[in-house]
Amino acid sequence: MNKQEMLELMSQNPAFYLATADGDQPRVRGMLLYKADENGIVFHSGTMKDVYAQISKNPKVECCFNDFKTGRQLRIRGKLEIVNDNALKDEIASHPSRAFLKPWKESGELSDFYQTFAVFRMTDGIGVTWTMDTNFAPKVDVAL
Repeated sequence: MNKQEMLELMSQNPAFYLATADGDQPRVRGMLLYKADENGIVFHSGTMKDVYAQISKNPKVECCFNDFKTGRQLRIRGKLEIVNDNALKDEIASHPSRAFLKPWKESGELSDFYQTFAVFRMTDGIGVTWTMDTNFAPKVDVAL
């Protein structure tokens, strides 16, 4: 797969698993992609979550996306940055796919939405694909 195909796979399969480190213990959880494009891979969480503390301490992560229709898995490794851009936070919170964020922002469920809503971006990630057919083939790194 090339870079564009990887971006399309992520966009079409936005539920993914994120691996972080908690000391010497790996941690994996499901996440929901906001977008993947030429500007990077963007997703979010809350600053009160363990994932935020883990990323703050060690921003090196790996994401795993699956396209179950084609039997293709895509793993992306790289370093996350925390994006403190209120306009981007507003964009995400108002997106139709993020209706669950509306109460957090508008009703005050979070004491300060802009401080407790964390946006992450990975730029310069490295993608590797896997299928059953390529199970034993050497891995090919693709720069994202």
